[in-house]
Amino acid sequence: MSGRYVLGIDTSTTSTKAILVDAAGRVAGEASATYDADSPRPLWSEQDPRLWWRATGEAIRGVLARTGAHPDEVAAVGIDGQMHGMTLFDAAGEVLRPAILWNDQRTAAECDEIRTRVGRERLIRIAGNEAIAGLTAPKLLWVRNHEPEIWARVARVLLPKDAVRWWLTGDAASDVSDASGMLLLDHRKRDWSPELLDALEIPRAWLPRLAEGPEVTGVVSAAGAAATGLRAGTPVVGGGGDQAANAVGLGVVDPGPLALSLGTSGVVFAATDAPVHAADGWLHAFCHAVPERWHLMGVMLSAAGSLRWLHDAIAPEASFETLVAEAAAVPPGAEGLLFAPYLSGERHPHTDPRIRGAFVGLTLRHGRGHLVRAVLEGVAFGLRDMLDQLRATGAPVTSARMSGGGTRSDTWRGILADVLDVPLMGVATAEGAAFGAAVLAATGAGWYPDVAAASAAMVHPVDAAEPGPDAPRYAELHAIFRDLYPSLREVSYRLGEE
Repeated sequence: MSGRYVLGIDTSTTSTKAILVDAAGRVAGEASATYDADSPRPLWSEQDPRLWWRATGEAIRGVLARTGAHPDEVAAVGIDGQMHGMTLFDAAGEVLRPAILWNDQRTAAECDEIRTRVGRERLIRIAGNEAIAGLTAPKLLWVRNHEPEIWARVARVLLPKDAVRWWLTGDAASDVSDASGMLLLDHRKRDWSPELLDALEIPRAWLPRLAEGPEVTGVVSAAGAAATGLRAGTPVVGGGGDQAANAVGLGVVDPGPLALSLGTSGVVFAATDAPVHAADGWLHAFCHAVPERWHLMGVMLSAAGSLRWLHDAIAPEASFETLVAEAAAVPPGAEGLLFAPYLSGERHPHTDPRIRGAFVGLTLRHGRGHLVRAVLEGVAFGLRDMLDQLRATGAPVTSARMSGGGTRSDTWRGILADVLDVPLMGVATAEGAAFGAAVLAATGAGWYPDVAAASAAMVHPVDAAEPGPDAPRYAELHAIFRDLYPSLREVSYRLGEE
C-alpha cells in the first residue's frame, strides 16, 4: 500500500472541495474554494471553466497545508463534478466560451431536433434517456445553431471535472458515469455511440477517451504539480459524475440500498447490475462509476431549495432550526395543507419546465408551522414519486442511505422515512461526492481489489430513522399529492403566458 492518503476533488456548481482520506475512511482534512455562476439571459446558466482550475489549486494547496500532509503521502487522486456542463476547447487547448451548465434551460428546440434526427424510442434505447435541456448534446447543437463562429473552432469537448483533469494531467479522458449524461453514450456498451454521433454530426475526435471510475487515466503533470502542490506522477483515476461519486461515498455500489440526496435539488439513485431504462425515458439511466454496474436516477429541482425559499420569503430573521421546530409541533398532513414543490419547474417525475409550485388547502387555521410542515412533506412526496418510478422498472430498493443538508434535521428524516416507507441510514462522514471520489482513488491506488471492498472498508453507515406509525397516513396523503401535478398543469401554463 503506497502513500498514506488518497485525495478526493469535487468540482461543484458553487465550489471546489478537496479532501484527504486514509485507508480506513477517516477524513484527515478538507479545504474548498468558491466561485459564482452567471445567468446572462433568463433560463441561461453559465460558468467560466477557468474558475474550476483556480479553485482546484486553492483547495488542494489548502488541504495539504491544513493537514501538514506531504505531497508524497498522496497515493492517488479521484475527481468528480457537476454533470452535463459543456466545456469547449480549441486546438491550442484554450477555452472557447463559458461552459453551459446542467441547469441551463435554453435548448428546447435542440431537444426536438435530436428526437427528429434519432427518433425518440431509438434515443432512449441507446442512451437510456430522453432529450432534455440539462444534458450535453442539446447544448452542442445549440452552439452549432447559434454560435457558428465558435463551432468552427471546436477541437475538444469536456465535462467540468474532465476539464480539471485536462489541466491537472494533460490527458483528455472521462469516466463512463459522467459521460452517460452527455446523451452521446451507448449506456449498454459503456462507450460512445457511433449511431448518435453520426446522427447529430458530432466528430468522435472531439470527445475524450473513456475509463471506468477506479481506472487510472493518467498522472499529475509537471504543470499540474506546479499549480496544485501535488507530486508530479501521482496517479489520477476516472472518478465519476457527482451523483455516482456520492453514491459510492454512501456505499451504494450494488443493488439494494437507495442513495438519497437532499440538497438544493433532490436525488434518488438506485444501482443496478444490468443496464435498465424507464420505458418513457423520464428517469436517467446511466452507467455507474463502479465497473459492471449501472444506475437509475430521478432528480427533483427544488428540494431543500423549497425550504430555503420559504425561509427567505416569510421568515428571513428566523433560524431554520426554529422553523423546523414549529413544523414538528404540527400533525402529519399539516391539517389538510399540501405543497407542490415545483418552484423551478420539474425534471422528475414530471419533466416540465413550465409547471409551478403551490400551496393547496390553505385555511385561516394554518400558520407558519403548517407552511413549513407542508414544504417538508411536499418534498418527501416528490421523492416518493421518483422512488415509485424506480421500483416500476424492477429496481430493488431495500433501504436508503442519505446525504445533503436537509437530512441533518431529525424531523425531516422522520418524515422521509415515513413517506418513503424504508429505513434511512446516514454515513459517518458528510463529505459526499468528494469522499466517493476518494474511495475510487483508493481502489485505483491498489489499496483494495475493487470498489465494493474499498466501500466496505471506508464507508461506515450509522442508524438514522425507521418508518413509524405515521407511514400509513402518509401513504394516503401521497395518493392525494399525486393529483396535484395534473390539477396544476393547465393553470401553470396559462399563468406562464402572462
